[in-house]
Amino acid sequence: MSEVLAHANIYTEEDYYNLPENVRAELIDGQIYYMSAPSRIHQEILMFLSKTIANYIDSKKFPCKVYPAPFAVKLFSADDRNVVEPDISVICDPNKLTNRGCTGAPDWIVEIVSPSNSSHDYIRKLNLYSDAGVREYWIVNPMNRSVYVYFLEEDKFRTTAYTLQDKIKANIYNDLWIDFTELDL
Repeated sequence: MSEVLAHANIYTEEDYYNLPENVRAELIDGQIYYMSAPSRIHQEILMFLSKTIANYIDSKKFPCKVYPAPFAVKLFSADDRNVVEPDISVICDPNKLTNRGCTGAPDWIVEIVSPSNSSHDYIRKLNLYSDAGVREYWIVNPMNRSVYVYFLEEDKFRTTAYTLQDKIKANIYNDLWIDFTELDL
């Protein structure tokens, strides 16, 4: 007797862009993951980090751009099964920017964990960002007050753990330190 296996739908970039405008979702390995509205604390962290990073980049007159979510990032140009919306994307190569967002790996991605998506950020996206060549990836977890910094060295991430009471150096820049005590959460 032969078994018939159910096949999960495999979605593409076209399906992602055909979602209703008010729906927040990501496409990872051909699967659509819906996202809920972020919390107030999530948004405070997002604004603090976006502002701090953007002010630093502006002061140094770097060509990098900071994009908070929602902002579509197609990590691999030849792959139409992965489009993510990181909380913060820092892109230093203007050739990666398109009318739809970014095509290629951002230099730095920050994800702020929500209770419903923690394994998503710590496992799925960590592996995806590593494979894509994201140079630096931060996971900020307001629930356990931690920040994990992943910095790509050669072909794998080096990891350092911090708390929301630490002053953390951004590895992709020589002199950018982010003092999380300024957040006042």
